[in-house]
Amino acid sequence: MYEKSYPNKRFKHTAKFLQKHIPTHYNILDLGVENPFTPIMKDLGYQVQNTLGEDLDVHTAAIEKSDAEVVTAFEIFEHLLSPFTVLQRIKADKLVASIPLRLWFSPAYRSKTDMWDRHYHEFEDWQFDWLLEKADWKIIAREKWTNPTKKIGIRPILRWFTPRYYIVYAERINKQ
Repeated sequence: MYEKSYPNKRFKHTAKFLQKHIPTHYNILDLGVENPFTPIMKDLGYQVQNTLGEDLDVHTAAIEKSDAEVVTAFEIFEHLLSPFTVLQRIKADKLVASIPLRLWFSPAYRSKTDMWDRHYHEFEDWQFDWLLEKADWKIIAREKWTNPTKKIGIRPILRWFTPRYYIVYAERINKQ
């Protein structure tokens, strides 16, 4: 997945945000397979369990059966056809989720070699906020950051000024 570049900046921002809002004594269910960020969370002192790569649009049992107090979803919701259903099925009271933001100057991401590595949704921040609100989550904190590249061109220059990632900490409004 990270053959050409490793997301150091994104992981640094994500870890800092997670530590700011979630104490390490909480158990975390991280949506998605174990990935390079999983050991970072564990090194920070979190107890983390990942889903096993099942299609969360269709199979939500891992989410529904989890007794984790926090769910994390880092760059997952843009891959789902129905993130609303997944958000509704979460039993935990706390959610930390990040998404890549839609960039007006760049097309939606689609890997030509990996069917799972495609974005069905390209969210703007307000759209993601609305999705969370409709699924009974209240956003407590949010941050955005850019992701500049060292390439030359108009789009690389725009990436220095246009936020690329959006992360939120939200709490369940109505207990299920």
